Amino acid sequence: MKVGVILNPVAGGGRLKRHWPEIERALKPHCAELIMRETEEAGDGERLALAFAGQGCDLVIAAGGDGTASEAADGLLQARAEMGRTVALGILPCGTGTDFARGLGIPREPVDAVKRIVEAKPRAIDAGRVCFVDEHGALASRHFINIASLGLSGATDRAVNADKRKGRVSAKALFYWRTVVEFLRFKFQNVRIIVDDGEPIEARIALVSACNGRFFGAGMMIAPDAELDDGQFDVVIVRASGKLGLLKDLRLLYGGRHRDHHAITILRGRKVTVEPLDAANVPLVDVDGESPGRAPTTFEILPGALLLRC
Repeated sequence: MKVGVILNPVAGGGRLKRHWPEIERALKPHCAELIMRETEEAGDGERLALAFAGQGCDLVIAAGGDGTASEAADGLLQARAEMGRTVALGILPCGTGTDFARGLGIPREPVDAVKRIVEAKPRAIDAGRVCFVDEHGALASRHFINIASLGLSGATDRAVNADKRKGRVSAKALFYWRTVVEFLRFKFQNVRIIVDDGEPIEARIALVSACNGRFFGAGMMIAPDAELDDGQFDVVIVRASGKLGLLKDLRLLYGGRHRDHHAITILRGRKVTVEPLDAANVPLVDVDGESPGRAPTTFEILPGALLLRC
């Protein structure tokens, strides 16, 4: 088996890089060839995964947080479309956000995670594609494996990623604090939502999320019933309500106890379109913990598109 590893050297304060010698020792007995490359900037995970696929790798391991895993998946999905090559994805979780790995129950200890990867049977899971407007005003798209959303989550992503304490404090504490701060600043946004061929929903929202996985925001169980292989998103709409009430109820998200909350609607569908109704207050997009642009946004499910080995 030819294996490529994409390692984010700053994830978790450099934890995986420090552990690389023991990770390499655990992997090598299972590899005919092992290649490791480090990321240096945003987008490197996608480019490296695409390159590894072109070099004939059978497995690509994303060693880092949700952003690294998402970029690697994006590159592998591009390889499938452009080269006809299906390459399995493995995950060594470490970083500010490891929500996709949390939903899978992947061990946090690197050697334990390696053991799980090499012993696991590959399985097909769904992925998502999100289309949005990028920072230059151009239409853009990318794949995601966990959750893509817009509204408060996009603003929180930008605040977390700009916070100088990132990597030095608890991810859960940092996300919770930045969510609270951004929520207090946040202006609810008016949007039109269409799920599949359903009737348009016009709503004043704090958040709309298309969920393949269950967790985001360092442990918020936003979609407690989501499954990775059911061919549908769980679509969670958090409507505008009193800020103090919603702020108080953020705690419900960590336990997935918000299904019956009066301000929250959960739907299921394969395609979700969200259009802003106020040009002066357009929602920012969140894609697996990064914020690459803004609405209007379309989320589409890609059933069974990704091979996962975890």
